[in-house]
Amino acid sequence: MENAYLAGWESARRASPRSGLPVSGGEESLSELRELAQSAGAKVVGATVQRSPDPDPATLVGRGKVQEIRSLSRAAGADLVIFDSDLSPTQLRNLEQALDLKVLDRTQLILDIFARRARSREGQLQVELAQLSYLLPRLSGRGTLLSRLGGGIGTRGPGEQQLEYDRRRIRQRIRTLREAIEKVRSQRALHRAHRRDRQFLTVALVGYTNAGKSTLFNALTSAQVPTSSRLFATLDPTVRALPLESHQPVLLSDTVGFIRKLPPHLIAAFQATLEELVDASLLLHVTDASDPRHESQDAAVEAFLESLEVASTPRLHVWNKIDRVEESARGRMENGSGEVAVSARTGEGLELLLRRIDESLLADPLVEVDFELSVADGERLALLHRSGTVLATEVEDNVIRVRARVRASLRERLRAGCEKAPTDR
Repeated sequence: MENAYLAGWESARRASPRSGLPVSGGEESLSELRELAQSAGAKVVGATVQRSPDPDPATLVGRGKVQEIRSLSRAAGADLVIFDSDLSPTQLRNLEQALDLKVLDRTQLILDIFARRARSREGQLQVELAQLSYLLPRLSGRGTLLSRLGGGIGTRGPGEQQLEYDRRRIRQRIRTLREAIEKVRSQRALHRAHRRDRQFLTVALVGYTNAGKSTLFNALTSAQVPTSSRLFATLDPTVRALPLESHQPVLLSDTVGFIRKLPPHLIAAFQATLEELVDASLLLHVTDASDPRHESQDAAVEAFLESLEVASTPRLHVWNKIDRVEESARGRMENGSGEVAVSARTGEGLELLLRRIDESLLADPLVEVDFELSVADGERLALLHRSGTVLATEVEDNVIRVRARVRASLRERLRAGCEKAPTDR
């Protein structure tokens, strides 16, 4: 087990709207970094945050802070220093030279955890693509960093395969990975089309990492998906039948958890997995009710759903782990039919959740609709093919007439911008 010292930087320009004083968000982010480091197998031996108006372009934190981190990390017996920000290649090189220790940034740490967690071939392909996409622009001047092919945090994945770290070979490997992942996407698209043909509905679990999604998944489907209190315990999506009182054919999908500052290239690499959310008829947004940071975590999930363009998908907000919440606080969590408080561990509230899922899906029936779209409106046409069942297509002049079987909610999403309002049949 490696000893890790954590370092963060926070802008002193951030101010509270009421007091005008700096808002302390650095400690919350550093607390999350601590959990990430522990999930990667490190022992955290110390931490510090610097607040300054602007980051130092050479070392992120100021020179004085670098010397302080050097002294404190050495005194604590640290083997590496992990920074709670993305570091440029220059900053990585300068910090390694100044600290004389291995230096990782937040993205490298997350990628290392993903490399440890990925079990399926699909997951391993996606993680390797993310790792190489991160490495490629950082080849210049990284010196000894490229020679680390041994064990330890930040060295898993491509390093173990002893890839030659030159741009040409990495670009070639990236092309190979993208082709392999494209095949995965095609296979997943076929599976989704098969489900739509059989009139299956999909309910997807979404939420912050470690919100208890996999435990809830097991409780609702009687599956045996591995669960863990560590972050990113689930990387490979799992789909199981969800038994409902109405006997609707419904599948429940467990997905990777979200997190603040999730690397963009990691999101891009996992696009094949995240496309499962696009086709979902209902999202279950799972929140850890016992976590004092749940508001900021929910905001991060909302931003992520917006980036995937699924924020308008019908959803239920599931407050999980209420067995850890005081009774007086539970009443504030169920403000309407769109919110349910449960404990996946004890089973409390699960019957109500299943009933709410059933009601939500019954309120969104399949309808057969005629659409008139502009030939330039490829986005809506693609959405129809992806999330509905296209029965007939006719092209005349600049108009595409499409007859499709879709969910009522999708019909409303497609209604705006059509050349002619959809007509139910």
